[in-house]
Amino acid sequence: MPAEEGLGNYTEDGTVDLKGNPVLRSKRGGWKACSFVVVYEVFERMAYYGISSNLILYLTKKLHQGTVTSANNVTNWVGTVWMTPVLGAYIADAHLGRYWTFAIASAIYFAGMSMLTLAVSLPGLRPPRCLGPDPAHCKKASTLQLAVFYGALYTLAIGTGGTKPNISTIGADQFDDFDPKEKIHKLSFFNWWMFSIFFGTLFANTVLVYIQDSVGWTLGYGLPTVGLAISIMIFLAGTPFYRHRMPNGSPFTRMARVIVAALRKWRVPLPSDPKDLYELDLEEYAKKGKFRIDSTPGLRFLNKASVRTGSTSPWMLCPVTQVEETKQMLRMIPILVATFVPSTMVAQINTLFVKQGTTLDRHVGSFKIPPASLAGFVTISMLICVVLYDRYFVTIMRKLTKNPRGITLLQRMGIGLVLHIVIMFIASLMERYRLSVAKHHGLVNNGGQVPLTIFILLPQFVLMGTADAFLEVAKIEFFYDQAPESMKSLGTSYSMTTLGVGNFISSFLLSTVARITKKHGHHGWILNNLNASHLDYYYAFFCILNILNLVFFFVVTKYYVYKAEVSNSMEVLRQELEARTDGVSNSHVEART
Repeated sequence: MPAEEGLGNYTEDGTVDLKGNPVLRSKRGGWKACSFVVVYEVFERMAYYGISSNLILYLTKKLHQGTVTSANNVTNWVGTVWMTPVLGAYIADAHLGRYWTFAIASAIYFAGMSMLTLAVSLPGLRPPRCLGPDPAHCKKASTLQLAVFYGALYTLAIGTGGTKPNISTIGADQFDDFDPKEKIHKLSFFNWWMFSIFFGTLFANTVLVYIQDSVGWTLGYGLPTVGLAISIMIFLAGTPFYRHRMPNGSPFTRMARVIVAALRKWRVPLPSDPKDLYELDLEEYAKKGKFRIDSTPGLRFLNKASVRTGSTSPWMLCPVTQVEETKQMLRMIPILVATFVPSTMVAQINTLFVKQGTTLDRHVGSFKIPPASLAGFVTISMLICVVLYDRYFVTIMRKLTKNPRGITLLQRMGIGLVLHIVIMFIASLMERYRLSVAKHHGLVNNGGQVPLTIFILLPQFVLMGTADAFLEVAKIEFFYDQAPESMKSLGTSYSMTTLGVGNFISSFLLSTVARITKKHGHHGWILNNLNASHLDYYYAFFCILNILNLVFFFVVTKYYVYKAEVSNSMEVLRQELEARTDGVSNSHVEART
């Protein structure tokens, strides 16, 4: 065997090629493989946000839907897009593996995009044009037209369910946790992953949105469809360089067995020594490319699933590792719940924030800014903050904390949650100011354009990007990092589920608040005419909701226990940081003496 193919040069984390053979670090994986995945994400994000960013305006201007109806239809669809990854993660972890699940889902995704392009292009698939200011007085779309349009949208949503939870996981799988050099690259991967997402989003929120508003929806939706086709081809071109993980059976079944076994043995006492609990031999795990996990004292009730009582049924007796995997997934649920409220705030970017923009002066000279293009400032802010965070903030904090990440993932998420409070406070103040100007100029009843530049909304968009650099990046890395090795796709889907739930909460709150505030003859907070509405009250309500959520986050993080690392790479990196710091300190002392 050549020296370069010695045992030490094979990956140690259980990754294989598509045929199930061990892989050499020098042949597959690393940034070489990740480059295909990252470039794919740039084009795919361009395609997805090319549809979602301006969707509310298509629903109101072309399908003649009202403010509440169109906003809820957008958030319901986006919510579905972010909920279906749970199904895609299950299929990947249990049956097909990440690569094949992704490949099949990509075909469904492309079919949905193609159908959607046809739906906006053919005159017979949309209602006749209406020039009236109030969509309530325009001819509504027919049942067939709505069926084709929403059928395409939800076909697309099913496709994204298989791509979203697997593509970032495939990227992270290209780095071996057992190699300290690859581990430190992995710590930066999610920062640059989000950078690629927002780079594609920036193009969608500027160029594509402008084309949709100024040129036409056919070209505006046709270009994202072509972009998606290009992204799929780029991903497939990288196939020879990818590392893969084999499916390990249904994660839901494994977790259900632990819970059922523990409940059935709820009266059985736990042994004083955890070593008396049932566990498989190391060789059993090595054969499957898995890692054994020692028993932990947290969620002790579930340890009863590993107590021997005579039965060997998998619904009565589970290995310690299986119990610990279940614990890891359950421990993350309170953190998951704490991210629902900020995800509800994110849903406002492409709904109410965009509708606000339609009421303001959008001219810069002779150029008219599409309202959805302001979301581009979320992207620009995010791109700048991610680079500054990765290059400077982490470097400074590593010296202070000796943590290879700079700060913990939960601390990073907490900073993002604080910023969401600031965002909604500022949004409420800006909307209050906009309404006062509308009232001063007598524009309340006719819903006319308010003589204020659209850039008064800029602070809330810029701060949203800053918050994303902390919260969204940390969220996807946290749920990937803290998930068991055999449930990484499911763990990653947690970060997407929170966005789905956030959008559904947004729909619920919007409908509920709009209905309640109209009771007893009141005018209502959210109307088709935003100049007669009270979005300032609605945003203030969100601010209070974010404060309460931050308190809840502090409580759940206080009791959260990070999972043990499967390798010693993080400890090696931490020792290297301490050695460097000690070396610098000693050199300063010698210089003084």
